[in-house]
Amino acid sequence: MNTKNAIIYVVDDDASICKSLSLLLNSNGFRVETFTCAEEFLAFKYPKLQSCLVLDIRMPNINGFALQGLMAQRGIITPIIFITGYGDISMSVQAMKAGAIDFLPKPFTEKKLLNAITLALSKSKVLNQKQTEIARIRQRINTLSPRELEVFQFVAQGMMNKNIASKRGTSLQTIKIHRGRVMQKMQAKTVTELIHLAQKAGITSSID
Repeated sequence: MNTKNAIIYVVDDDASICKSLSLLLNSNGFRVETFTCAEEFLAFKYPKLQSCLVLDIRMPNINGFALQGLMAQRGIITPIIFITGYGDISMSVQAMKAGAIDFLPKPFTEKKLLNAITLALSKSKVLNQKQTEIARIRQRINTLSPRELEVFQFVAQGMMNKNIASKRGTSLQTIKIHRGRVMQKMQAKTVTELIHLAQKAGITSSID
């Protein structure tokens, strides 16, 4: 795996664990950033690179599960590998249900950790590509006028031109013009493609 542009975050309140994991991962070609508390990690300025987080569960103030929740709330898409010396099956299930890549009880082997990191970085690459695509779509959406955006939202619901015209009390020709501009600005060749762009961007399907 190409690790040149990948970064591994380690969050563990045991500084010796942070140091040993950093040495191990550095020796395998990874760039590593370590933190001894969740607050430090959340304050870090994340570069837009393939990444994953090796995260301890039992930590003061903000534990691993709480950090996982905060990351989801803040849109931090870095895949998580949990590590713990006090894990059980219920904790493993909770972590995996919330989207963790793996749950490794301490002590774990180098091979298990590296395998989990390989999987996490593969997922990170996909997530980053998706985020980049969404950002590009939203840039196009920002070029739409308020009326064009409104028409875009109606089209995303599968509404026909005549239905949109009727709902907005305007002429069919006016709606056709707006729709044509929407297609052009969104770089969509078909209505199906336009609907897919709306779905990817999370355009709401409900409008008054």
